[in-house]
Amino acid sequence: MGTQTPFHPHRIVVLALDGLLPFELGIPQRIFGRAKDAEGRRLYEVVTCSIRPPGRVEAEADFSILVENGPEALATADTVVIPASYELGPVHDEGVLTDELAAALALIRPGTRLVSICTGGYVLAAAGYLDGRPVTTHWASAEHFQRLFPKVRVDAGVLFIDDGDVLTSAGVAAGIDLCIHIVRRDHGTAVANEVARRTVVPPHRDGGQAQYIQRPVPEPQLASTTAARAWALARLHEPIQLRDMAEQESMSVRTFTRRFREEAGISAGQWLTQQRVEHARHLLESTDLSIDQIAHASGFGTPQSMRQHLQSTLGVTPTTYRRTFR
Repeated sequence: MGTQTPFHPHRIVVLALDGLLPFELGIPQRIFGRAKDAEGRRLYEVVTCSIRPPGRVEAEADFSILVENGPEALATADTVVIPASYELGPVHDEGVLTDELAAALALIRPGTRLVSICTGGYVLAAAGYLDGRPVTTHWASAEHFQRLFPKVRVDAGVLFIDDGDVLTSAGVAAGIDLCIHIVRRDHGTAVANEVARRTVVPPHRDGGQAQYIQRPVPEPQLASTTAARAWALARLHEPIQLRDMAEQESMSVRTFTRRFREEAGISAGQWLTQQRVEHARHLLESTDLSIDQIAHASGFGTPQSMRQHLQSTLGVTPTTYRRTFR
């Protein structure tokens, strides 16, 4: 009889810097802290630390936060998360680390996954972690970020970017999207969806969605694509044309196309493909249906088409995905 492998939750260390935004500091604890396996065990252990010995960290609010762990916690991390701060000093102004921050970051073990929320990316960039990589940050800081760190490839038009061992997000709610994406990447759609339900947020917003809507959203009573989306979600297994969705809102295809992008941040075609990929992932994880059956049920038509879309979106084939997350 073999020895059972001990269960060790993935350790996430969140670095709290002076000037932190309390909302963004709380995102990792809220999202990762809710992720559990089928036996009810927490899949992540979330720890907060500062770059100084345990004590008070000033927040961008009328209160401070007592942090009970010093920088040595960074050496124990499987993933380090750096939320935004409004008091980054030379990191933001000159692109260089303070001695205190550099010493803390030096404790991070090679191979540790690195995550930034909003302007927390300045810290990773100043430390050289982002050189040559595609990254994002809050749209209002993107131009300055690119000037300060010319070796970094900034994309200001997306919610988050997953570059393997380094992940960056835009501001505020995009940090939630990124953390749920990480849960999905680590443990599959079912776990991520349960976290999203408990947090009362959408289970999936693709990283490629626009950070913000450049034009005002039409008044709900004048235009909405909600009914069309609900109609499409109930018929993913069927061929769906753009004109079919437009008819649900009694709009012309041209008007529907424009308003859908205004409301969702992406085209109707891109949205439909995302929903089909998500449905395929759910079926791969939770059923014994064949690949052919899942391709049909998700609306891809053929296994080859589904394979191409999953390979493009997830970087793996349906068979590999099922083997990983079943």
